[in-house]
Amino acid sequence: KKGSGGTHLCFSNAGVFNPWRQVGLKNMKAEVKLHKEITGFTVLDAQGKDDKQISDIQELAGNKSCDALIVSPNTTATLTPAVKEACGKLPVIVFDRGVETDCAVTFINPIGGYGYGTVAADFLVDKVKPKGKILALRISPGVDVLETRWSAAKLAFDKSRLDVVDVKFTDGDPAKTKSIVADAISRHGSVDGVWMDSGATSVAAVEAFEDAGVDVPPITGEDQQDFLQAWKDKKLTAIAPTYPTFQWRTPVIAALRVLDGEQVPKEWKLPQPTVTQDNLDEYLQEGMPPLHYAMCGCQDLPGYPKDWGGKK
Repeated sequence: KKGSGGTHLCFSNAGVFNPWRQVGLKNMKAEVKLHKEITGFTVLDAQGKDDKQISDIQELAGNKSCDALIVSPNTTATLTPAVKEACGKLPVIVFDRGVETDCAVTFINPIGGYGYGTVAADFLVDKVKPKGKILALRISPGVDVLETRWSAAKLAFDKSRLDVVDVKFTDGDPAKTKSIVADAISRHGSVDGVWMDSGATSVAAVEAFEDAGVDVPPITGEDQQDFLQAWKDKKLTAIAPTYPTFQWRTPVIAALRVLDGEQVPKEWKLPQPTVTQDNLDEYLQEGMPPLHYAMCGCQDLPGYPKDWGGKK
């Protein structure tokens, strides 16, 4: 371990541009508080900009007080050279989205997009009658995690007897989601199932069916509080694969182990539980805000639930 004045961890974050990342950063800061040996924690926010993150990584890697560098990359290919360069100066831990180099001491992520996409698609294959019309809603193209979710789902649908009538990008916008669903209902006469590559706008999709005066068909969402609440209140036929926000805690644990000279897995794979009808009540936490994520693994952290916007 460097120096005797405690450990200084540094973190280059792609940004906090969605609720998932906001919950994640709260988790990470709370994890840091658990470890008395961490005397400094520097976070630079790239605000979703590759060029800013490249200079953030260079700044932190060149900072003599940083003992280890945690990186959550904004995009995969563009950030690779900066991460490579940093690896030559200090231990680097990458998590969430990946980069195209394995120079980091560990890459931490859940089982991944293929598992997520398959769980959601298989559920619809099981619940929707043959020849049923499926609407696939995606956020945006070009993000590795989202591309793998869709490619796995497409494989399952291609082998099934379901008919994917539309694949549309919502940009994660509730209003746009509603108009896409309304349009699909009017053009196809009905929609028998909805597959989503992320749960951010699943409640908007549910509301679009209600606005059209038709029953909500089997639908997939995520472990976001507003969806879990709607699922329970409206007795939906639903499933929620997850990309757990608890993964934001692990890089801190990994950094401390590496600095203590312990071995860590080169690829540190985390579990990826699924919310089903059977365990819905377990994950739906009363009094949490609509954009909270149930898989935060934060219930045992200092400041919960208040720091996460909870009431209790």
